[in-house]
Amino acid sequence: MAVEGGGTLSELYQRSRRLLLKTRDDLERLERLAVSVDSPELSVSVRRDISQIQTLCSEMDALWRSVASKPQRDLWKRKVEQVAEEADSLRESLDRYMQRQQRRMQEAQERAELLGRSNGESSHILRIFDEEAQAMESARNSSRMLEEATATGTAILAKYSEQRERLKGAQRKALDVLNTLGLSNSVLRIIERRNRVDQWIKYAGMILTLIVVIVFLRWVR
Repeated sequence: MAVEGGGTLSELYQRSRRLLLKTRDDLERLERLAVSVDSPELSVSVRRDISQIQTLCSEMDALWRSVASKPQRDLWKRKVEQVAEEADSLRESLDRYMQRQQRRMQEAQERAELLGRSNGESSHILRIFDEEAQAMESARNSSRMLEEATATGTAILAKYSEQRERLKGAQRKALDVLNTLGLSNSVLRIIERRNRVDQWIKYAGMILTLIVVIVFLRWVR
């Protein structure tokens, strides 16, 4: 079982697990760095990895439904759901981090503005916070673009899965029709053979009757 450009269900699952571990480590590092310095590049990288995990989940969701064995299908369904839940949890943690960083920057900027009213030398501090605010805004825009791209990819994969299921249904119907036609042809051939046998019996009976009549007439004479 594989999808074009993706891999087998097992390969996609292993890839998603590796990405989960990497994303969790990066998120923890992001939380530690938040105390001293903001890292918009790392937050964008974490968001990108989460989007990739969600894309893998969409691909796996399309694949586990094709597993023939029901116990295996149920097992893969639980595994994929677990990966999707962990990805959602990481995304929520990242969103909370972004909100905290935004509040921290807003509070720091407000403090700098208050200081600026009493000290005209705080323009440098304000400029630093403006640059951080712009970096955070850029990170949020990048995250939004990634989420939109992920949503588009997920919709495409869902459509692909739906079309594949429709094709499978059409194939099953076609096979049923072919089987029915095959059975009908077999029945027709049996009927034709029976008709030919009946005709031979009829002709043989007519010939036998004619012979009996001729023999009877000769005997009577």
